[in-house]
Amino acid sequence: MLVKVYGSAVFGVEATTITVEVNVDTGIGYHLVGLPDIAVKESSFRIAAALKNVGRSLPGKKITVNMAPADLRKEGSAYDLTFAMGILIASGQIKAPNISEYIIMGELSLDGSLQPIRGALPIAIKAKEEGFKGFILPKQNVKEAAIVSDLEVFGIDNIEQLIRFFDRGEPLERTIIDTRKEFYQELEHPEHDFADVKGQESIKRCMEIAAAGGHNIILIGPPGAGKTMLAKRLPSILPPMTLHEALETTKIHSVVGRVKENVGLMAHRPFRSPHHTISDVALVGGGAYPQPGEISLSHNGVLFLDELPEFKRSVLEVMRQPLEDREVTISRAKFTVTYPSSFMLVASMNPSPSGFFNDPGSPNTSSPAEMHRYMSKISGPLLDRIDIHIEVTPVPFEKLSEERRGESSVEIRKRVTAARQKQTERFADNDKVHYNAQMSVRQIRKYCALDESSMNLLKVAMERLNLSARAYDRILKVARTIADLEDSENIKGPHISEAIQYRSLDREGWLG
Repeated sequence: MLVKVYGSAVFGVEATTITVEVNVDTGIGYHLVGLPDIAVKESSFRIAAALKNVGRSLPGKKITVNMAPADLRKEGSAYDLTFAMGILIASGQIKAPNISEYIIMGELSLDGSLQPIRGALPIAIKAKEEGFKGFILPKQNVKEAAIVSDLEVFGIDNIEQLIRFFDRGEPLERTIIDTRKEFYQELEHPEHDFADVKGQESIKRCMEIAAAGGHNIILIGPPGAGKTMLAKRLPSILPPMTLHEALETTKIHSVVGRVKENVGLMAHRPFRSPHHTISDVALVGGGAYPQPGEISLSHNGVLFLDELPEFKRSVLEVMRQPLEDREVTISRAKFTVTYPSSFMLVASMNPSPSGFFNDPGSPNTSSPAEMHRYMSKISGPLLDRIDIHIEVTPVPFEKLSEERRGESSVEIRKRVTAARQKQTERFADNDKVHYNAQMSVRQIRKYCALDESSMNLLKVAMERLNLSARAYDRILKVARTIADLEDSENIKGPHISEAIQYRSLDREGWLG
């Protein structure tokens, strides 16, 4: 008897429906075809034990399982439940006339219970698009899949529940989530708050500007100055994610199984902080069967690279194209996948190998030659993509001992969101530009026009501070953001003056 059951495979961040054809005939053997990987091939052992432990059996006949389309690579153990149901129906042990209306996915344990799967959200989206009535999956993933409206989503604990649902008509509990309500409940509760930061008012201001314009930023300072603490709080002042952004972000995390159990839509912007020993594949994504890397996991959020010069140069260089294009494409012989990677880069570094500035009072100082050698580990093209460079100095005791709390992230976020709204209106006609950091040269000339006095100020600053040519456009972009924060239609002298301060690494002689 031939039976068709439907599952799904995830490629990139999109799902493809897989038709699992199960045929039970006279003879002996278990034949699995359709380009399965090792985990899929091993399913027969898990299925046999699981069925026996719930009072069923693997028929002693010739079982042929085909996974169509047969030219696509099938990975993982999530097809166990699909195969098991097909075998039970094809062997006549149960009846399920309406099984073709559902996508069924789940990894079986030997006792018949289910383990969570990856990619539940993109699978649910594809099931809705293709007109399936429902999606049956492990209970651990049910909230993630239930984000999709107009699709019946059922979470189950074991295969016996599914058998009774189809064979005896026993109902399953449908999971329904009010996506908007859950999403907006989480927005006003950031995990880290700028109110906890003592002192560092100038750096907080710099972080606010970076958040308002989507500018990449690098923090330079000695150990203990607060670079990591400040970076961790940056997501808390970024504008709240829209439902569309939250859906995009959750899809990527779903593909790699990073969505927390019993969590639906991700409401907070991601913050990723990979160790400096990371490989280039782990950072940008890839592998024999491509998976999203750290830059895609930080999509719509922040990628923090602590101790930037300690990263391998090859790792940093592969980031240049994703920083520019805001997506990364991974090509293999038979297919190509594209992962979104629109993130804010926040980097930190010590100004020298010893970690301290060229300060005679410090017990560990480095010579100018050592400092220059250390700084040169970061390539010019990468620095060219970082708009703001800011020096972070240690917080004095008087500030540390203050009991007064600083301004909260919620208050700062209000100003950032207002500035971003101006930019959204400004670039409404351009689908590829959403905030100031993404402006092209042509848009800089259009939206960052200076009056005569501001132009003279910028000219003098570039000549006296020996600022490089790459600093010119960056200063204009940052000045445009500062003007937006102050609700100013035009860029003025004070905006240019402040933006000039944020180009530390472009100043000749900065290293002494």
